[in-house]
Amino acid sequence: MKFEITTLDGAEAGSLELDEAIFGLEPRADLLQRCVRWQLAKRQAGTHQTKQRGEIARTTKKLYKQKGTGNARHGAASAPQFRGGARAHGPVTRSHAHDLPKKVRALALRHALSAKVKSAELIVMDDARLEEGKTKALKERFGKLSLSNALIIGGAELDQNFARAARNLPQIDVLPVQGINVYDILRREKLVLTRAAVDALEARFK
Repeated sequence: MKFEITTLDGAEAGSLELDEAIFGLEPRADLLQRCVRWQLAKRQAGTHQTKQRGEIARTTKKLYKQKGTGNARHGAASAPQFRGGARAHGPVTRSHAHDLPKKVRALALRHALSAKVKSAELIVMDDARLEEGKTKALKERFGKLSLSNALIIGGAELDQNFARAARNLPQIDVLPVQGINVYDILRREKLVLTRAAVDALEARFK
């Protein structure tokens, strides 16, 4: 698949051949959903917790005698039906993470990349470098490329000036190629890959 390369200034910079096995698949929504669900579940803190019966500091003395009062039978005041009592079947601290096979994760990433190609939301850039880390200058260049909501994937090492300028722009994310993931690809309108990122991805999937 032949794809045009652009510069940071919006000029043409030749073309390259994209691997059909990575960028030319028919996107499957079920794979993307499974991977996004796995990512979001894994990053949940899981620190929600309510107090159980054994954690309530209330008297365990029987409130009143068992028979003869006409009231329901009760024991300790820590029972869930009393104000100040425990929470019945409440949440406890736990991990929400679940397993997803490594091959499924890799396939979902390829389908996410293919989805961006199919919807014409992929841009391949020759390089992502700036002489100085000025947000204003980078914003002007992004205007030429119509980038207002994008994920930019650089090579193994990010240019520090580019990363510094981009971090002040809302809805613009910059990641090294080893940090690429399905959720971040799908949550942004455009996906921008540098030539180095494309080479690294093709080497990774071969």
